[in-house]
Formats: sequence, structure tokens, C-alpha cells
Amino acid sequence: MADLYRKLAKEYSSARPTYPEEMIQFIASKTPAHDLAWDAGTGTGQAAQSLAGIYKNVIASDKSPKLLEFAVKLPNVRYYCNPLEMSIADVEQNIAAESSVDLVTIATALHWFDLPSFYQHVKRVLKKPNGVIAAWTYTKAEIHSSATVNALLQKIYLDLDPYFESEARLVLNDRYRTIDFPFQPVDGLEDTGPVEFKMEKAMGLDEFFTFVKSWSGYQTAKDKGVEILSDDVVQEFKHAWSEDGKELLTFPINLRIGKVGS
Repeated sequence: MADLYRKLAKEYSSARPTYPEEMIQFIASKTPAHDLAWDAGTGTGQAAQSLAGIYKNVIASDKSPKLLEFAVKLPNVRYYCNPLEMSIADVEQNIAAESSVDLVTIATALHWFDLPSFYQHVKRVLKKPNGVIAAWTYTKAEIHSSATVNALLQKIYLDLDPYFESEARLVLNDRYRTIDFPFQPVDGLEDTGPVEFKMEKAMGLDEFFTFVKSWSGYQTAKDKGVEILSDDVVQEFKHAWSEDGKELLTFPINLRIGKVGS
């Protein structure tokens, strides 16, 4: 999967929607301090950039050097290209010391992780008892302003479904409801979620096509000789797309959030 995202790094950086400020503020409100955050699986740093406006320092890690090349550089964000398997020594040296992190975030990536190993590191670095972990994913977008365009979009999802990695697809379709998440509810919540948010992005047609091409399923299909965005499909979108050049895509977000405890 890392190889796919290395191929798609530029598209991924330019086309993916921005996570809603409302959700980032909600997460940050659950950490007593705002000194240090770790954004694991940062990709091109979308979540890290938002955290940088709230936390004094952010460590953003990813195993793909190509994705990190396209991450926006900020003075209080340190990017780290981590090995596939991190030891305790590696985490302490390159991520953070034990009980020093206020918040760990994982944006649309938790389903790719070796969860037992990762959670061991999370529980080690988070401050006790109120250090917070927040993991979220978003699912299929909808275009509410045009039934025709939305139907074309949903057909793309359907056509690409066989080309997404099966285990990850099942977890995403489940909206993180049953993913292993061994943490305690944060103050104000009865459980660890998922808590629902939404994000929106207005896209021109070319930007929309770039967005589709940033999906791992699209690249897998293409590598197998299947072009989902065939000339006929492109023409259908051109005829149906808004005359003013933009369509608003709405994405449901599902957030799991918890604290480490004692």
C-alpha cells in the first residue's frame, strides 16, 4: 500500500479535502494541555497543519518519504520518516519520551496499522491519565446538488470497490465502529465513539478527477489494465457537471476518541 501512495503523492497532496476545524477543535478541547501532539501516518501532513495552530509542537510521522516530500513545512511541525516497525528506542529517540504527549492523532490511516504494536507505543508516550488518542476516517462522498452527478460518483465507488484492499475496505465501510480501540472515554462522552462530523470541499471537474486518481483503488485498477475514468465516463461527467464549474462534495467523518487512563 505504501508503494501505491508513493506513486500518488502529488495527487494525494493537492486533491484531498481538509479536515473540518470544528472536529479539530473538539479533539483539542479534550486534552488538558496543548504542548505536544503526534500525528501518526501523517501522509502529506493535512492533520498536522491543523494541529500546529493549537499545539506548541507537532511531530508528524509517516513511513512514506514521497508523501512527506509534499507536506507543508511549518516552524512547529517536525516530520519524521519512520521505519515500518518501530522499536521503543526508536519511538523515544525520534517521536517522544514516555508520558510526554498530549494528543496522538491518526487521520484516515488507523486501518493500515499493526494495532497491537502501535497501541503499545501510544500508551507509552501519552501523558497519564488524560492523554488523548483520536482516530478518524471518512467514507464515500455525496453531491447533493445534482442527482445525476451524484449517481455517476456512486458508480465510480461501486466500480472501484473490488480494487480496494479487502480488510481495509471492510473497516472503512464499518466506519470504525468495530475497530480495536482499547481506551477510556474522554470527559463529556459516554463511550469512545464513533462521533460523527462532516467535511466539505468544492471541486472543479479537473480537481475532481485528480481526487479520484488519488485513491489507492484507482491506482490498483489502473495497474491491472482497468481505466475507471474512461473517455465515456469523463464525457458523462462533463455533460452533467455544474455550469459554474464547481460541485460541493460532502464526506461523512467518523471519529474514535479516548484517553489513555492510569
